[in-house]
Amino acid sequence: MRAVQYRSVGSEPEVVEIPTPEPGPGQVRLKVTAAGLCHSDEFVMSLPEGSFPLPMTLGHEGVGVVDALGPGATGVSVGDSVAVYGAWGCGTCHACARGAENYCPRASALGIQPPGLGAPGALAEYLIVDDVRHLVPLGDLDPVAAVSLTDAGLTPYHAIVSSLGSLPAGSTAVVIGVGGLGHVAIQILRAITGATVIALDVDEEKQKLAREVGAHRALHSDDSAVAAIRQLTGGVGAQVVFDFVGAPPTLEIARQSVAQAGRIEIVGIGGGTLAAGFFSTPMGASVRAPYWGTRSELLEVLELARSGAIHVEVEQYTLDEAPEAYRKLHEGTIRGRAVVVP
Repeated sequence: MRAVQYRSVGSEPEVVEIPTPEPGPGQVRLKVTAAGLCHSDEFVMSLPEGSFPLPMTLGHEGVGVVDALGPGATGVSVGDSVAVYGAWGCGTCHACARGAENYCPRASALGIQPPGLGAPGALAEYLIVDDVRHLVPLGDLDPVAAVSLTDAGLTPYHAIVSSLGSLPAGSTAVVIGVGGLGHVAIQILRAITGATVIALDVDEEKQKLAREVGAHRALHSDDSAVAAIRQLTGGVGAQVVFDFVGAPPTLEIARQSVAQAGRIEIVGIGGGTLAAGFFSTPMGASVRAPYWGTRSELLEVLELARSGAIHVEVEQYTLDEAPEAYRKLHEGTIRGRAVVVP
């Protein structure tokens, strides 16, 4: 089969021919119908040698049709259209028992890694899923339109649901970075909260996208942003700031624009850190770094999409075009999310 692999440190992804995998006991093989690209892939490819086993098939956003069942695998049938829940855990600890495999405390010690972030990923013609519990029915959703919801939808949804108590009617939410995750976050905020949504981005086209998907205001993400947010909130600041960039400049905007007793959710992996303390963040403010989401939250995200409340802006590519799509992702010229159709 053909696959997109990161083969050596510092190299670009390549389209290669590799053997088609066979499912082992309890495993499921999918014929991939769509796979999403993410900045997390870029982060993985920036790490030093030894961080991940190479070569590695990329792609942690995946949907497909069940193609083959390993011995003992039950709960799905050949031909089922499914989405992959990618935050794999041990399956037996307290976190996994409640569906929060994204916070499994044993995964690292057991060598369990998500597809495309250690285990072979979805940027291939076929994908092995380790356990049927990591499959969610896709139903009538279009695979190309829905695949990015497994991360670009689930990750902001998890961050927002965790902050729902701070987002009643009359509150303000700031979304920093209107990329693959940020533009979905705006829609989720409009769908399930009463907050006024202010979006920030350095790119005017992405500010335009923010307004198109429901932001009440879209501002330039620069030194003027804090004053603008303070003015729009009557000097109070935002009850929650969602930083989908996570770089030092955006974290500083978050620190200065969050309200007292507010929340900062650092979702982006831009390399920045934020000092939280008595003389740094406003009184009562909390800082959190959420990771991915739970299995039940993925079901909820798919239901939001099915109802028409949220969607992902998609640029579609073939498997052969995947390396070029990664270059565009690095340049920041993708509108929404890049999706590869094998």
